Amino acid sequence: MATLQVRDIDDRLYNYLKASARLQNRSISQEVITIIQNYLNCAPKPSGNATLEFIALTGAWKDDKNAEEIVDDIRSCRSNSKRFGADDGIFD
Repeated sequence: MATLQVRDIDDRLYNYLKASARLQNRSISQEVITIIQNYLNCAPKPSGNATLEFIALTGAWKDDKNAEEIVDDIRSCRSNSKRFGADDGIFD
C-alpha cells in the first residue's frame, strides 16, 4: 500500500480534520482517506478528450454570408444609445 505524506497543513485545517476524525471514531489518516474517496466518487468524470470535443464545435455556426456582409448586418442592427447621458463618451 502506498504512503502519502502531506506537509505544511494549516493549523485550522488540521484541527478541523482532527475534530472530524474524532466525531467519526477514525484516525486522522482514515478520515483523510475517507474524504478523498468520497470526493473522487462524487467528482464529475470527464466525458472524453476536451480538445477533440472543442474541435468538434468548429463550424457549428454556419452562415452563407461573407465576412463583410456579416459585419454590415451587425452594424445595421446597432443603434446609438444616449442612456448614459454623454454625447461624446465611449458608450455612444
